[in-house]
Amino acid sequence: MDPSRALSAPHKPLVHTRSGFFAGETELRRPSLALRCRLTGTPTVWAPGTRRSAAIVAKRKAKKRIEGVSEEMNSIASQNLDLAPARRRVRSAFVEVQNRLDHVLFKSAPSGIRMEEWFEMNSKGLEIFCKAWLPRKGVRLKGIVCFCHGYGDTCTFFFEGIAKIIAASGYGVYSIDHPGFGLSEGLHGYIPSFDELVDNFIERFQVIKERSEASGVPHFLLGQSMGGAVAIKVHLKRPSDWDGIILVAPMCKIAENVKPPPAVLKALAFLSNVLPKAKLFPETDLADLAFRDPRKKKMLVDMEGILWTMPDFTVLHEMAVYNVIAYSDRMRLRTGMELLKATDDIERQIEMVSSPLLVLHGAADKVTDPAVSKFLYEKASSKDKTLKLYPEGYHCILEGEPDERISIVFDDIVSWLDSRCIH
Repeated sequence: MDPSRALSAPHKPLVHTRSGFFAGETELRRPSLALRCRLTGTPTVWAPGTRRSAAIVAKRKAKKRIEGVSEEMNSIASQNLDLAPARRRVRSAFVEVQNRLDHVLFKSAPSGIRMEEWFEMNSKGLEIFCKAWLPRKGVRLKGIVCFCHGYGDTCTFFFEGIAKIIAASGYGVYSIDHPGFGLSEGLHGYIPSFDELVDNFIERFQVIKERSEASGVPHFLLGQSMGGAVAIKVHLKRPSDWDGIILVAPMCKIAENVKPPPAVLKALAFLSNVLPKAKLFPETDLADLAFRDPRKKKMLVDMEGILWTMPDFTVLHEMAVYNVIAYSDRMRLRTGMELLKATDDIERQIEMVSSPLLVLHGAADKVTDPAVSKFLYEKASSKDKTLKLYPEGYHCILEGEPDERISIVFDDIVSWLDSRCIH
């Protein structure tokens, strides 16, 4: 079934028995009580003396009320976002609200940037949202930067400000929303195959690079968190297509001390084949780990991670509740397993990374370990590679640091790009 359609779980309810549980007609062996609790995040209640007892293993998270907007706007924001048409309606309703937010990426965004939005049908029959940010008319383009967003995110919120800053420096910036995220079609938060997600990115940017303004200039990849994993895999598949890669707190390796036990991984892998779209993956509250700026941290409301301290994932603070189309529910089983597989695959091939490389990481990041970026820097075969660790910096160095630090990070990015472009 197309992933943009309804969840399979309601059609195949999870029913417990004395010997196991059923998903539709499929009987599974019952895991231990400890494992059940770790898989669901809550204890399972059994009704004694019954052959079958229904159990709720995952609930849709209630969306937090957005202060400062009308009841009508809150009603719009609270609707089910599983399908793309709903996400597009919600985003459209909140565009003006987002543009007025008191954050340096919004209030100090350069003016005069030319923007274009469009949809393209990919080879899987899904409509993919694409966006371009170009310098003021008459400014000669130095190069193009293609952005890969992180898990749960969209290129239409924080990245709007990031793209405008880079575009104002003379670059054409392009991004897409991955299938199942943002304004692109696909079941919200669902990654059936990480390789297909990578192939979709390659497919879309083969088209973008044929645009007239992209001809004859260097092409760069920019990936943040999970988007860093996408960027690395895009480079590994098409190494000659890119003139450099910028990675911001990339998800490219899971440290052994934070991986779940093999037995839990085995159970999750099995369940992901039976209930791939179910929101059952373990999660960790990483609420204080992404934003260092006390003012921005004060705005923090909720952030989800998986597998105790597995990288990324959805970062939401009080300002980011206005990122109304971000995926903030529990991670779907297949999605979690695909992300784990992707990092394992990258780790095996890390020495094949050969492009000019800039890796940026907050030295105090507890979401994606800075040691992973050091590992990437040391193992990559790139002859031109730079690692920058920002003292006391947290995970979101482009969004969650003090304004002065955010400015320094952008200066580092633009300086690196400029030094690799022919003027």
